[in-house]
Amino acid sequence: MDKKIVNRKSNDAKKNLLEEKVISISKVTKVTKGGRHFRFKADVAVGNRKGLVGIGTGKANEVSEAIKKAIQAANKNVIKISLIDNRTIPHDEIGKVGRSVVLIKPAKEGRGIIAGGAARAVLELAGVKDIVAKSLGANTQINVAKATLQALQAQRTPEHIALLRGKKVEEL
Repeated sequence: MDKKIVNRKSNDAKKNLLEEKVISISKVTKVTKGGRHFRFKADVAVGNRKGLVGIGTGKANEVSEAIKKAIQAANKNVIKISLIDNRTIPHDEIGKVGRSVVLIKPAKEGRGIIAGGAARAVLELAGVKDIVAKSLGANTQINVAKATLQALQAQRTPEHIALLRGKKVEEL
């Protein structure tokens, strides 16, 4: 029982260190017999700029409540990504969500984040410093962010591949 309490505290401490960035806010309408009901939808990315990043969506009657719900959802979906030298990714990767396609490539040191919109927000919060990202499909902001996250999640370091194959890194 004590262990659960300690885990909760450590999770809360980890969540407090995460920065959040609003990707998009939109007004959604539900048409009923009584008329139109307006609500707000917020998409948020969270990260600690050291390899942890997540995305969440929230809906509410007010913008601030929607953002709060989106942050809670993003904190639940935080993933750890692989970084080389704490600045770039190991290899090229393509992420696809819906009709959105995002291509990410490692870049040389000092190049910076070359990306736009939602992909840039996710990459900054993930802690990637040198990368090139290109949106190839539809530009729906939440799908671009999810595709970027999917591409980051698919990254494999040489150490990870060697472990999967049961070999040493030098043997690869």
